[in-house]
Amino acid sequence: MTSGKLIFALSLALSLGGASVAQAATVSGSPALALAGVAARLSKSLTSAEKKAMAMLFASNSDIPYNEKIVVTADKIVCRISNVDITARSCEITFGKKTRTLNGSTAHEIYATLAVAGIPSDGAAGSVFESLTKLSCIVDPDAIRKKDGGGADCTFEPGH
Repeated sequence: MTSGKLIFALSLALSLGGASVAQAATVSGSPALALAGVAARLSKSLTSAEKKAMAMLFASNSDIPYNEKIVVTADKIVCRISNVDITARSCEITFGKKTRTLNGSTAHEIYATLAVAGIPSDGAAGSVFESLTKLSCIVDPDAIRKKDGGGADCTFEPGH
């Protein structure tokens, strides 16, 4: 078999075998602002002015003294709730090499925000997961002030 035929056969086998590659997804508007808002609170890369602006925007206040676009990123977010131990809820959020673990109501807020943003759930052995990687959100306070549904856009890869 020539190398061209071998590559074609391998590609065909992978596509028929259900192998999948993570696909980037996007979300805009209110769900995007919510994703950016929960990630911004925990980010170490944002300035205090950016964090304050994000907190104000996420708290329904678009009349803020900040005009620059804000870029909010997270490398990975993995949240888990249990449908057996109904008190168990946790999230891990990773920025670079630093991972922070959250529990309780904060974890639930992040989990619910991922669900509202349309991230598909995954379950196994009494647990339900919401997760994403490569989160990148751009929040534009000037566009949000127009109150036309725009001003927040995020891209990410669903799953972990």
